[in-house]
Amino acid sequence: MKSQDVLLLLKIISMHADLDGKDVDTDIIQIDDTWADWDDKGLTPTFTEMDQIESQFSLRNLESLTGISKSQISLSLNRMYNVGLAKVDRKLNVPKTNIKAFLEFIAYGIRYVFPAKEGVIGRGIATSIAAPVLRGKLMTSGELQPVWSNPRGNTKGLLVEPLHPKIFIAVQQDAQLYAMLALVDAIRIGHPRERNLALEMLNNIFKVAK
Repeated sequence: MKSQDVLLLLKIISMHADLDGKDVDTDIIQIDDTWADWDDKGLTPTFTEMDQIESQFSLRNLESLTGISKSQISLSLNRMYNVGLAKVDRKLNVPKTNIKAFLEFIAYGIRYVFPAKEGVIGRGIATSIAAPVLRGKLMTSGELQPVWSNPRGNTKGLLVEPLHPKIFIAVQQDAQLYAMLALVDAIRIGHPRERNLALEMLNNIFKVAK
């Protein structure tokens, strides 16, 4: 398994939520003008034309939405089909994340397969407990918060290697994806309290996206 597989599975969850016209409760994800911790955010795409669904999930479009190459997306999808973390939606004939299995992997495996640690001080995009999705939900002692290194970021904190180098391309236009990746980081680098809250919130988000 590769880290791009996790990014792709989360993106597919977000896309299916958009297709179904489902909005994650704003109590779970902050989706207002403050959701992006960087300058010059893009527009949130919408996928409402049913005759264009297959093209939205094409390798070319997934490449543009994630920054992952078409060949790597193809390999990633095949890996996820083989291990049961993804399947083909029988009605739409497009990739769909196996949410139950994926949530189990995030809960019990991701911090061992893709561990993360806070490093040196730098400027970047807030993640984990510093991201909008978790901001104010946990008491902190005022220490520097985890960030992904990025010159457009608005937060000074401790640099954390992102799950995948293309994360910034993927989250620019997708508030739900940014929130989910930040929650995954809280599980990768957090203490039990942070991990438990992040997992509970991811579970709520995934329920909406089913």
